[in-house]
Amino acid sequence: MKYKLIASDLDETLLNDEKHVDEKTRAAVQAARKLGVIFVPNTGRGFTLIRQTLAELGLMDAVGEYVISFNGGTITENHQERVISKVEMSFAEINTLFQIGVKNRVTMHLYTLTDIYVYNIDDDEKQYLDKMGFQYHTFTKPSIEFLKDQTLMKMLYKDKDRSSLDDLYSQIPTAVLDDTTYTYSSNRYMEFNKKGVNKGKGLLQLAQILKIKPAEIIAIGDNSNDLSMIQAAGLGVAVQNATKEIKDAANYVTSNDYNHDAVAEVIKKFILTQE
Repeated sequence: MKYKLIASDLDETLLNDEKHVDEKTRAAVQAARKLGVIFVPNTGRGFTLIRQTLAELGLMDAVGEYVISFNGGTITENHQERVISKVEMSFAEINTLFQIGVKNRVTMHLYTLTDIYVYNIDDDEKQYLDKMGFQYHTFTKPSIEFLKDQTLMKMLYKDKDRSSLDDLYSQIPTAVLDDTTYTYSSNRYMEFNKKGVNKGKGLLQLAQILKIKPAEIIAIGDNSNDLSMIQAAGLGVAVQNATKEIKDAANYVTSNDYNHDAVAEVIKKFILTQE
């Protein structure tokens, strides 16, 4: 099979512990691009938060290269950061989730199309976000009225204890759950998007725009928010450090983890050696 598009998750997949792309992986991506393969970051982050990664990959402002962000909620062409499609959440939905978080005194992120607002940030989260080089706004007032007229894409709860996140989920009204999609990521977040939004759907939408068949796609990931794209792609790949759920769903599991060029391993095995 000749693959035409590679979609890759970022954290714990493409990026190392220092939140950078290793040199071997950069070289592999560039070699694949020279063969006409499109490399698409498919991430829970917003587009504006991955500019450093795009620069490292040589994809910044590139024509005919794309990013799928907000877990499939937005598709953007890298050139001039042109938004092709977006699926927003309502203020009412996010406000209900926010008030549950306030009641439980958890750290939360609220995402507009271009910015992150972090409520009740703790030292661990500040260190984590600063390490990734994120620009973000913090606030402590238990109200998000200031976001009422903004385009709201996603929100999340932060807690490294999965059982605590599950407890938060149990407090969410059925009406909100029926209109949202939730996933886990980075072993610290429970993320919420509009119902129907997922990385797989975003990937297939982009593929249709580019006239690429699902069978011609490789998708690489590590956690539950990557499951839909791994299932949607012709070749679903789990990196060595992936959860059991992702490894069970994948067609191939890498020998290497995210700190040892797992994405480069995939490109060399399924793209470069096929030429």
